[in-house]
Amino acid sequence: MKYKLKYSPDASDKLRNLKKQIATSYGTQAAAKTLSKILSEIRGLRDNPEKGASVEALLGISTPYRFLHVEHNYAFYRLEEDTIFVTDIYNEREDFMWRMFRIKLRTQDSIDFWGE
Repeated sequence: MKYKLKYSPDASDKLRNLKKQIATSYGTQAAAKTLSKILSEIRGLRDNPEKGASVEALLGISTPYRFLHVEHNYAFYRLEEDTIFVTDIYNEREDFMWRMFRIKLRTQDSIDFWGE
């Protein structure tokens, strides 16, 4: 069975913003290459929706979310019948587990290092 793929408005916005940020810093070719890689990995979920890691298995919290780590970004998604719903995209430097689940994974050393 091939799953359908849908993106939340937040995920779509973050992908557009990511492309703009990369283009500004590294050029349009780098932006296109990075986005192509991310979107390709996400499209690959249609054939193997359980490819991404389970947040529940990783953290022991009850949640339907899974995630892929691609090109320094995490794509969070959940399965809804025959559809893969990509809900959000976070850069690996963001405290995404806090934003999504209110789970603190970052240490003070990490915060000091990244300045966030």
